[in-house]
Amino acid sequence: MITSKEFKLFQEYIEKNCGIVINEDKTYLVESRLIRLLIEFEVENFEALYNKLNSNSNSKIADKIIEEITTNETLWFRDGYPWKILEDVLLPNYIAKLRKKEVNKIRIWSAASSTGQEAYSTVIIINEFLDKNNIKDVTLSDFEIIATDISGQVLEIAKKGRYDPISMKRGIDEYFKLKYFSKKGNTWEIADFIKNRVDFRKMNLQSNFILLGKFDIVLCRYVMIYFSNKFKNDLLQKIYNILVDDGVLFIGSSELLYNNKHKFKENEHKNGIYYTK
Repeated sequence: MITSKEFKLFQEYIEKNCGIVINEDKTYLVESRLIRLLIEFEVENFEALYNKLNSNSNSKIADKIIEEITTNETLWFRDGYPWKILEDVLLPNYIAKLRKKEVNKIRIWSAASSTGQEAYSTVIIINEFLDKNNIKDVTLSDFEIIATDISGQVLEIAKKGRYDPISMKRGIDEYFKLKYFSKKGNTWEIADFIKNRVDFRKMNLQSNFILLGKFDIVLCRYVMIYFSNKFKNDLLQKIYNILVDDGVLFIGSSELLYNNKHKFKENEHKNGIYYTK
């Protein structure tokens, strides 16, 4: 069983290295998720694992801890409204800008993308809009979608674009399933022309965002709920800095803008909320 001292060591390490705050009432979570690492790294207790973590020159243990602690909950078209807003409000404006040569590309970032459903949902909606409106002069190649996550393990799943039957029952309807996926044994694989539009990268949200460039849309949803208030505010400031002047931010429906609310304008469309810089 993990001791209070051992819990404190990992609690501080996890917050420092990936921003996730774990309160004392979640001691069981740290123990249950990290206990298998005692066997894998051949140590007798959690303090020995922590000592090995700090003395080891490679990042294997650190990566394993992050993989075990991070929550990778996601589904297709989560909440519905971000993609309705994209379709009704944002895409007509973006396509007009592309046609007028005001911009070269529309850039979208899915932060904390997990196994890729959010990023792929975005590409599917863009493609649907182009198809429905018989748009030929603007194509998927005019949109650059970057998706990042701290977990290399979930990014490998995302890059493959193959999903088990349970994942395929979470948020995706039969029309999209049949149009954009093919059955491969017991899994479903997303079409290459959708898969190839997303650039998946490993990234810690504590990192500097400058090298990512500017974005028209940032989806940072259901990840801030795990962070400290200070980290939430720092993260929102960094997102603000990389949005273009009329850039759009989507957060989770249960999340708040905290001390950064005054920097964003709240907009509503069909009961969905989105924020503009």
